[in-house]
Amino acid sequence: MPAVAAWITAVWILLLAVHDAAHGNYSEDQCTWRGSGLSQQKGSVEQISLHCSEGTLEWLYPKGALRLTLSPRLPSVAVGPGGGSSSGLITACVKPSEQFHGAQLYLEREGVLELLVGDRLESSPPPRVRCFSRLPGEKVALFLQATPHQDISKRIASFRYELRGDWTARLSLDSNNISSEDACRPCNNTEILMAVCTSDFVVRGNIQSVEEDENLKAAVIKVSATRVFRQKYALFTGNSRLTSKGDIRTLLQCGVRPGPGSFLFTGRVHFGEAWLGCAPRYKDFQRAYTVAKAAQQIPCELPID
Repeated sequence: MPAVAAWITAVWILLLAVHDAAHGNYSEDQCTWRGSGLSQQKGSVEQISLHCSEGTLEWLYPKGALRLTLSPRLPSVAVGPGGGSSSGLITACVKPSEQFHGAQLYLEREGVLELLVGDRLESSPPPRVRCFSRLPGEKVALFLQATPHQDISKRIASFRYELRGDWTARLSLDSNNISSEDACRPCNNTEILMAVCTSDFVVRGNIQSVEEDENLKAAVIKVSATRVFRQKYALFTGNSRLTSKGDIRTLLQCGVRPGPGSFLFTGRVHFGEAWLGCAPRYKDFQRAYTVAKAAQQIPCELPID
């Protein structure tokens, strides 16, 4: 009898799994959700909760509404101009797909809705990355409302999200709320030394050229890297054993220009792209590092020349 009961339980679990797959609404993991509005009742709001610091949501044939809460375990704070405090502030960014259709995305803050991404027309430019912050204890959610369409067969509302504690990489993408003075000021020695320990990439290199990214309204720094101390992703690559190449983005207002000299580039990876944090001249970093190491005040070791 115990074997029969176990078999019946297994069958019920399988049937439930098939039912969920057929309706198409499920979380592939704690980071990603994919579902279909066809399984939702008219006027319903489906509640979703994800628990990662980055992931994706894909809503096919939007119908009704979704309410998404994000409660991740966040990585360590970022350090750089305007950041590095321990205020508990959480910054989130959403990057809609270029073919975002069929819904409007709102930020729900304490019961009040703020439009982040509208339902775009076929001829509209791709939607921009949108960022927002919340304080500890503040109730925040993302609310997706389907827009009426006679033909929803080609409508897909999808986006990627990222959350970080005290993260200022958003300054490069959603700069309306900050001054260029805050975003572009040089890091002090304490911030530089901490950035070496906490950044997604730490690279020594030279600026080859600076181009403009019109979509992001950002400057793209073309870097020839002579040494890659650390990189979270394959940002700087090349065939040569001595040098590799990569791109780093920053605000246009910061006025970065190509010129001579070696720099230590640090920063964060944002939706697969490198964004600049602290970038002192390498000789200035060496001097600060040597002084701090002699005083036993360096937060982490770096094998400098």
